[in-house]
Amino acid sequence: QSALALATTAAAAAKPNDNDEGLGLGPYVHFVYALSKDFALSGLRVGVAYSENKAIRMPFQKLNDLCQISSQTQSMVERMLSDKAADLDGTTDGGTDGLWSTETFLPQNQERIRQRCDRLQHCLTDVGIPHLNANSGMFVWMDLREFLPPLSSTDTDGPTQQQQQQQQQQHETTSESEESKDQRERTLYLELLHTFGLLFTPGRSMRNELPGFFRCVFTAASDHEFDLGLERIQKFVDLKRS
Repeated sequence: QSALALATTAAAAAKPNDNDEGLGLGPYVHFVYALSKDFALSGLRVGVAYSENKAIRMPFQKLNDLCQISSQTQSMVERMLSDKAADLDGTTDGGTDGLWSTETFLPQNQERIRQRCDRLQHCLTDVGIPHLNANSGMFVWMDLREFLPPLSSTDTDGPTQQQQQQQQQQHETTSESEESKDQRERTLYLELLHTFGLLFTPGRSMRNELPGFFRCVFTAASDHEFDLGLERIQKFVDLKRS
């Protein structure tokens, strides 16, 4: 459950005399929330940090004095989050008093993200790429170790099936240096980018222990670009396994 939904639900259930206690989460529970993901508004740099611990709130308040959000941005965000769904949908029958941001936009956006995520995961399953089944977020974690260049190879044609099997055995018995891990993953990263037009985030850049894992962000593309990306994944796998 998102921090926005948590705050909305807790605030609605709070009693009038609960103001001094906030949401009643206690001094050891804190959450942060930003509009960057849910509302695709990363450029506004608007977020919330919530804590009932005074020792934590104090430095936040001091820092906020130097990093305040502009009045114009605050006004725009306030209007966006407080608009009624009925007003924006053009309905006048008073059928709903819900907010457009939480009653209309977020459900539709989440449904579209879910549909695109399902399509990507179906593609990965069809081509036999192991991945973690995503139930939230905007990316899928993929295991592309099969396509890493062999430990001792400098050729650019990619590993054969036999080399891939030997490589897996070497992984199990050999202590590979960190430099070698970085280099082999970067070789695959550049091949994906320059040869196949696929831009994935390397796992090593996010401190993943093993090379060959990549993060595929599936929301930062138009429908046409996303369809093209799925075709390129299929082409990449077919050529590497041929």
